[in-house]
Amino acid sequence: MTRFKEGLDKALEWLCVVLFALLVVTVAWQVFTRQVLNDPSGWSEELAKYTFIWLGLFAAALMFGERGHIAVDFVVRKMPAGVQHWIGVFGQLVIALFAVIVMIYGGYKVSALAWNQNLTGLPVNVGWLYTALPVAGVLILFYSVYHLISLLRHRESALEEGDPELI
Repeated sequence: MTRFKEGLDKALEWLCVVLFALLVVTVAWQVFTRQVLNDPSGWSEELAKYTFIWLGLFAAALMFGERGHIAVDFVVRKMPAGVQHWIGVFGQLVIALFAVIVMIYGGYKVSALAWNQNLTGLPVNVGWLYTALPVAGVLILFYSVYHLISLLRHRESALEEGDPELI
């Protein structure tokens, strides 16, 4: 499972790099056509918007995989190690529940509702663009289960070690 996670991490890193590069090129093209050619392209704004959404969701999933997301844990750090452990387990369960209910189920419902809506500037329907939500939900669920198993087997600490100046 660890090798799969490492491969998934690398794939997500590259996907985020490609999406970011696509976003930069698209926005640069949009600015060039608007400012230099005085004829703004209609498709670049929509592509930039949806690329940004996909990038944000996949980067968020990658951060969950690296446990790099924001955690307000100053109270938890003052508790005994056993309590910290179970709070970490509870946190992973909450993340998994959120991923299943909101991102996977809710994302599937939104995608299904928008499946027949067409975009004006791009040759795809809106449903394809909303599939980023359930896909990112599956990724976050995988990472949450991975970290939950690692916590229960005491392979990970309930709290990530941070910069001592920030704690």
